[in-house]
Amino acid sequence: MNLTGPWDRARVDEFLADATIPVRIGCRTPAGDPWMVSLWFRWDGAIHCATGADADVVRFLEADDRVSFEISTNDPPYKGVRGRGRATTSADEEKRLLRSLLERYLGGTDNELGDRLLRPEREEVHVRIEPERLHSWDFTGRMPERTEPAE
Repeated sequence: MNLTGPWDRARVDEFLADATIPVRIGCRTPAGDPWMVSLWFRWDGAIHCATGADADVVRFLEADDRVSFEISTNDPPYKGVRGRGRATTSADEEKRLLRSLLERYLGGTDNELGDRLLRPEREEVHVRIEPERLHSWDFTGRMPERTEPAE
């Protein structure tokens, strides 16, 4: 994997392991048009996402496994990681990945979204992105942190 930008691999791993913001994934439709989707993820050297088996992105990735992606902060100072790689999809019949993402992002599965996504009849897919290139950026040194207005 090719790594560029100001962060070393340990800092990239730390940022991605701690980030609870969605990954934005760019891919192509079977007709060749660009497509983008945001999904929850976890990182272990690869990006792991969960989505419904009937989601358009599953069909798109099965037709063309090349993806781009970005995980970046939404508030100043902006920083993040972007890259490209290859995606694979596989059935997640036990919804293990989905359960771990609900824990990561919402603190558990006992909520309205968990109830809806974990229905027994809903089929789940594990999307795994193997990065080929990662690039980090960090504007902390040149951009102030966002502060709330005084009351």
